Amino acid sequence: MVIHWFRRDLRLSDNAALYRALSNHNDVQCVFIFDKNILDKLLDKDDARVTFIHNQLMNIQDQLTQLNSDLKIYYGEPSEVWNTIIKELKPSAVFTNKDYEPYAKERDIKIARLLESNNISFQTFKDHVIFEEDEIVKDDGNPYVVFTPYSRKWKSNLTEEHTKPYDTEKYYQHFKKSTPTQKITLEQMGFEPNTMNFPAMTTQVGIIKNYGSKRNFPGISGTSKLSVHFRFGTISIREKVHRGKSLSETWLNELIWRDFYSQILHHFPHVKDGSFRPKYDAILWKNSKEHFEAWCQGKTGYGLVDAGMRELNATGFMHNRVRMVVASFLTKHLLIDWRWGEAYFAQKLLDFDLASNNGGWQWASGSGVDAAPYFRIFNPYTQIDKFDKDHIYIRKWVPEWGTDKYVNEIVDHKEARELCLKTYKEALDNR
Repeated sequence: MVIHWFRRDLRLSDNAALYRALSNHNDVQCVFIFDKNILDKLLDKDDARVTFIHNQLMNIQDQLTQLNSDLKIYYGEPSEVWNTIIKELKPSAVFTNKDYEPYAKERDIKIARLLESNNISFQTFKDHVIFEEDEIVKDDGNPYVVFTPYSRKWKSNLTEEHTKPYDTEKYYQHFKKSTPTQKITLEQMGFEPNTMNFPAMTTQVGIIKNYGSKRNFPGISGTSKLSVHFRFGTISIREKVHRGKSLSETWLNELIWRDFYSQILHHFPHVKDGSFRPKYDAILWKNSKEHFEAWCQGKTGYGLVDAGMRELNATGFMHNRVRMVVASFLTKHLLIDWRWGEAYFAQKLLDFDLASNNGGWQWASGSGVDAAPYFRIFNPYTQIDKFDKDHIYIRKWVPEWGTDKYVNEIVDHKEARELCLKTYKEALDNR
């Protein structure tokens, strides 16, 4: 018997590791581990992401039940859980898809050693991205740190083989036959169900076709909202890239950004805690807790910023254009360390992905790869004129906007801009 270990690949169809397991073995048991090391750090006991994962696991369980099989779900510290699995199931091999985040890589090294000490092979596969780690590099072997040449190389290297689906359905009869076992509830792990309406797993063709012309306008339905499904692997990146190639290069580029930031995190792991460009760590942030709290609550007095933050707090989602505006405002107008904003997004975003979140925040602050120059400061007024001129988005999330009930602006735009330029220049000139 062999095991498929679900992590960021919560689907049966077109799953690289699961395909390898099923096509080579006729007794495949699926497992999932709720990692206590991750869950213990979550602040909200009704964290929507935990509910999302649990819901998807129940969907997988339903599918496996129809196939006379079962999904075994565990909760605990991974090494301890695997000791239990080894004793209970006595597998000969474990198949899983790669997770590229630093904690996951460290965890997998430990688990690989544990399994190998018990004569159990640990086999990992690429599934979450199209190109991983060192697969797209410059001709001299160095990693790309600018998106445009990276994307050109990415596209030139892309073949039909990269988007070919893994036909797991062909081997469904190879799932281990077993009856469903009692599942761990959210309550047993110290969590509460979240009643949030999660984005659909599918999107209209028209959304993708018109993505290039409509994606920047938060007041209309112009984006796919598939990011949470990419994050947890409930959909296949291969299928979506194949679709994007024929429908929208702009949408395809957004998928390439995922690969780009993933390889940046791989090659430059220091970005997890510090600036990609170390000289930006010299910036003397004001880090006003009062201003940060106003930003978190969507009470800055700037309509587009506040709308974005309220949308995030209510739904776990924020339109991408607005993400850039609120990030620029926090770092440039309020002079608050980008790591504060990154951490808040990590707490709230349904689609939180370390590589993409980190890359986006460092882009906004000017400290990252392919970043906007530090003197590029989003004007929160002109952003409204360009992307929400009819105030549809703002009025949806900030109904008191434009009335005497709305809060005053916490900083003056012109003064904040001048102070930002002065602060950044002094820090960078002194390095």
